[in-house]
Amino acid sequence: MPRLLLPDGERGGVRGRVGAADAKKNLIWPMSFLDRIYRTLIQGCGVLSALLFGVVAVLVTLDVLMRNLGLGNLPWIVEVSEYSLPLATFLSAPWLLHANQHVRVEILVTSVSRQVARLFDQLADLVGLAGSLALVWYGIRIIVDSRSIGSLVIKTLVFPEWWLFVPLPAGAALLAVEFVRRMARRSIGEAS
Repeated sequence: MPRLLLPDGERGGVRGRVGAADAKKNLIWPMSFLDRIYRTLIQGCGVLSALLFGVVAVLVTLDVLMRNLGLGNLPWIVEVSEYSLPLATFLSAPWLLHANQHVRVEILVTSVSRQVARLFDQLADLVGLAGSLALVWYGIRIIVDSRSIGSLVIKTLVFPEWWLFVPLPAGAALLAVEFVRRMARRSIGEAS
């Protein structure tokens, strides 16, 4: 945990001079705090996505077993799984990108020089950022439009239609943040 430096040079109750390393830490610690919050959010997205996929698998299996055993069925299962899959996908995408587990064309990257591979990575991050920002923009527009006309989803479950669209701009915004982080890490790495 970073220590707060007091004006007279006190550090955590211990008197002493403030060194350059301590001063640098104090400039960086707010960013590391935000980084921890961001990483926790991304990890939470990954965990929630995995839980959604698991719950859907269990519920569909339960529904099939109940029908085959003549115990009836749970009519809302199909809808819940239908709505959970895009949600889980948009939750897992930023986590996968953060963990560098996204889809890459390795054969192309490994067949070119390191410099060209870095250029490909930068280009892919820029295209990914542009696509993510476009999804955020259009997702917000769809939500606003759906709310303004009061659209409802009317099946077994009834709820406002715009709820279905919230994962799109939320997940795309996290993807955009991750693309910016990747580009920043790469430029810092190249500068040092």
